[in-house]
Amino acid sequence: MNALLYPIATEKALGKVDKENTIIYVVDMRSDKTAIRKEFEKTFGVKVSSVNTVRTIRNIKKAYIKLDKGVKASEIARKMKLV
Repeated sequence: MNALLYPIATEKALGKVDKENTIIYVVDMRSDKTAIRKEFEKTFGVKVSSVNTVRTIRNIKKAYIKLDKGVKASEIARKMKLV
């Protein structure tokens, strides 16, 4: 199962990249936090500090992926071509 579907590139999401070192991803509804963490760490080769998920009213599951202090989310966002 592919837990990560696509990153969110709204103005609010990009603000979280800079201020909170967090990247927001739309994820599979069946995926849990550990699966999201493992796939993100494997895909980008970085350590994840925490993962919080939320289900929206439109039946979309978003993951707020906070990276460790040694890793800059802005660098990962550049790799994904969000910035």
